[in-house]
Amino acid sequence: MATVPTTNLGKIEFYESHLPAWGTNAVAIGLTAGSVTSLATLTAAARTAYNAHVAAQAAARAATANYYDKVAAMHAGPGAGSDMIRTIRAFAQSSNNPNVYVLAQIPPPATPGPVPAPGTPFAFKVGLLQNGALELKWKCHNPSGASGTVYEIMRRVGSGPFSYLDAPGQRQFVDAGVPAGAASVTYQITAARSTTRGNPAQFTVTFGTGAGAGTIASVTSDAVAVKMAA
Repeated sequence: MATVPTTNLGKIEFYESHLPAWGTNAVAIGLTAGSVTSLATLTAAARTAYNAHVAAQAAARAATANYYDKVAAMHAGPGAGSDMIRTIRAFAQSSNNPNVYVLAQIPPPATPGPVPAPGTPFAFKVGLLQNGALELKWKCHNPSGASGTVYEIMRRVGSGPFSYLDAPGQRQFVDAGVPAGAASVTYQITAARSTTRGNPAQFTVTFGTGAGAGTIASVTSDAVAVKMAA
């Protein structure tokens, strides 16, 4: 263990606590009164500098808080800058005068671009309910700000043609009409919004001994195994 602490404040406090004894017993411990006095002067200077340092830190924190407060009041305070900009934009819109933006030296609102098409469904999850119906769940990343997306569900039994089932607005569906005895069914799910459609995705559910037996042998999507619900 070090005799003198490693921190700056610890060093100051160490010498402050030892100087009285060293001054009283200077000759007896091999020092001189002059050297102890010199160290006392250095220690007092270090203490003064430390106190100034603490005061400066406190002042800096206060100044920083004041700076942020003043900027917030300037921009976001009631009736301040941000409110004024909203007022200018509202006036330009209500007066249908684009020159308002020129006079105010602020840009007009950007013309919104077309919202991209919906995403492609993925991460399919299939569960077999007690009544023999299939519960389908999936994920789909759609564009930010897009609303009104539905999911068109088509089903094919075995190698037959696809037929339309439903277009729910949520990422799940219960198919209660799986034909009994079917060896497999393939689902095609397409995200759609108004007349805009995303890329379709397909997955196939294979039954162990036919749909009526209530077992699922496997679920695959493009030859990749899909998670089955517990």
